[in-house]
Amino acid sequence: MSLQLDLWQLITLLGGMSTFFIGSIAAMSKMMVGQFEKHLDDRFAAQEELRREGRAKSEQRFDRLEQANIDREREMLKLRAELPVHYVRREDAIRAETVINAKLDALAVKIDAVAERQKRT
Repeated sequence: MSLQLDLWQLITLLGGMSTFFIGSIAAMSKMMVGQFEKHLDDRFAAQEELRREGRAKSEQRFDRLEQANIDREREMLKLRAELPVHYVRREDAIRAETVINAKLDALAVKIDAVAERQKRT
């Protein structure tokens, strides 16, 4: 069995086979690029979701820190308001002690004077 082809048949056959081969490669390439793009889209969607979750957690942490800071500031202001009620300044304590010592000295002088009068009598 022998196969005889004319030149135009051979050119047509080779052209058809090359067109089929190139078309197959193009279809496979298009399919691979589509899968690659789908994979990238999935990754970007996952990253976007993680970014949103991270941002929400960061905002929650920031809100908690801000509330804690407000609470501490409120407590500090409360302590500053109570400070004069519970504590005496050093200068005030020295002044009060000086007054008490002066009164005790005056009382001691009076007691000495009374004791001396009783000795004389």
